[in-house]
Amino acid sequence: MALLEWTAQGLYCPTADFHIDPWRSVPRALITHAHGDHLFPGCGIYVTAEPGHGVLRARLGEDAPIEVMGYGEKKNVNGVTVSLHPAGHILGSCQVRLENGGVAVVTGDMKRQPDPTCAPFEPMRCDALYLDATFSLPIYRWPDPVDVAMEMNAWWAANRAAKRTSIVFAYALGKAQRVLAGLDEGPILAHGAVMRFQPIYEAAGVRLPLLHPATEENAKRYGHDALVIAPPSAQNTPWMRKFAPFATAFASGWMQVRGAKRRRNVDRGFVLSDHADWTGLLRTIDETRASEVTVMHGAPNSLSRFLVERGLSAVDAPHRSASATEPAPLASDEAGA
Repeated sequence: MALLEWTAQGLYCPTADFHIDPWRSVPRALITHAHGDHLFPGCGIYVTAEPGHGVLRARLGEDAPIEVMGYGEKKNVNGVTVSLHPAGHILGSCQVRLENGGVAVVTGDMKRQPDPTCAPFEPMRCDALYLDATFSLPIYRWPDPVDVAMEMNAWWAANRAAKRTSIVFAYALGKAQRVLAGLDEGPILAHGAVMRFQPIYEAAGVRLPLLHPATEENAKRYGHDALVIAPPSAQNTPWMRKFAPFATAFASGWMQVRGAKRRRNVDRGFVLSDHADWTGLLRTIDETRASEVTVMHGAPNSLSRFLVERGLSAVDAPHRSASATEPAPLASDEAGA
């Protein structure tokens, strides 16, 4: 029996009887991180890495049945040794390692660049690798995040001089905190979707700058000296009027692509991704020495075809199936690339 297989509910370990980031409600779900596109409501029990408990609880509510495992802690489940390891994506994100004769690793969403807001990715040797490849084209090669932070701070300073409020759109869970970690001192206002995660990150020991709620009172108090951070859903809404005049920016790996900034209708794009770029994907595959790779997300056939040409066994994962009788996954405005 294979360690993992695809079912109508998503990726499933038949021996240990649990799903990983299921597509529908299941009795037992191992959750790699708390972004809405990986987190389905109504599961019997959720298991996640201990550092991610706070954000998972915030997403699911106080009554949700959540179990935690420490990074590197091993559990024997029906003969399968299960452990969770850092994925470097957001606070508490994890890879799932399974061992029963062979070794399989499911990365969940992952990145290889340094990030002060979460534990760094831990490469592990395995036979079968289930790899997040959201940016699986050679055009995606990330700049140094330190340089990106310097560019963002310079943009903020220029807007101050021009008497414009700086508004940065960034996904509320993970990306917003990474942006905040690189900002200079100054008045920083945050949308409520971002504010809700601030105490959770602070409780986890992540150092972030002081935030003020992005209220009309604070908009008047700090004026155009402020930088405002908000989720993409706030763009082009009446909520923004209190900051006028303003300049807008979007922080995402998609900003690498020509035309993405125009499609987002923002003044500036900052290339900052919480997923691995092309170089990071190939590095990860080499370090794991996996002979079988299942490519999850990303451009169809791009990475898998490249790997087959290199002599590996590689396939694309099936797409999430829809069901009219199941509730939708949790809202994903707190998740992003």
